[in-house]
Amino acid sequence: MDVRAVVMGLTFALIWSSAFTSARIIVEAAPPLYSLSARFLISGLIGISIALALGQRFNLTRNQWRAVLIFGLCQNAIYLGLNFVAMQTIEASVAAIIASTMPLLVALANWTIFKERLPLMGIAGMVAGFAGVALIMAQRFGGGADPYGIVLCLIAAVALTAATLTVKSASSDGGNLLMIVGLQMIVGAIALLFPALAFETLTVEWTTPFILAFIYTTLMPGLAATLIWFLLVGRIGATRAATYHFLNPVFGVAIAYLLLSEALSWIDALGVAIIAAGILAVQRARIKG
Repeated sequence: MDVRAVVMGLTFALIWSSAFTSARIIVEAAPPLYSLSARFLISGLIGISIALALGQRFNLTRNQWRAVLIFGLCQNAIYLGLNFVAMQTIEASVAAIIASTMPLLVALANWTIFKERLPLMGIAGMVAGFAGVALIMAQRFGGGADPYGIVLCLIAAVALTAATLTVKSASSDGGNLLMIVGLQMIVGAIALLFPALAFETLTVEWTTPFILAFIYTTLMPGLAATLIWFLLVGRIGATRAATYHFLNPVFGVAIAYLLLSEALSWIDALGVAIIAAGILAVQRARIKG
């Protein structure tokens, strides 16, 4: 048993899941795209500065540059940008649940597009996972959840899937991981600045929760979690690393419930359990397959 990998996986899942709650706090006080662009700029500059101090340089491989651009655009600009906009009108727990479908979408893409063999357990896991999401969304729609925000999150999940399929390129070509993380943050900052200038007004309520949430999001989900993910993929491979995503719906809903007092019904709990079990089944099937 690789204890270090387990610790890294659990830490990543906890930090990544907490990002939805901190994002919800941020967008209640500031425009989402400006906030996210500023967060990426700060995170990127910190990451690049530390990378340079550690002796890392900008001489990345072609695959790494490709991953920097695609990951920066798909995950940072599109996935997180759409999620931040959506969380102006939907709860953090809803965004976390939809984002948790990423491993299911990755498995679906590999199975249908790239013809990866998927055992029966994996197919059953996919069906169960999507059924769990449908169960929760049906209840939330009945409770008045904003359809526009949910659609944005669904598009974001597809973008995250595309980004995840490129991670291996960045983690399998050697060092410079912190430099890669910093550079893809800068890509996200630049990409989001233009729509922010076009569609948002820069007004901020400088409350204590906003300041703390912004600092936390910049340093932890923004920088630390991304670096841990790259290291974890490099250590145990993308398929095994993605197994830890089964914890994201559990952690995401629990943190939103504890810190934001968001509603948590027995249907939510059942749906989250089904999603987590489905993700775990898919990932275990892919590993064995």
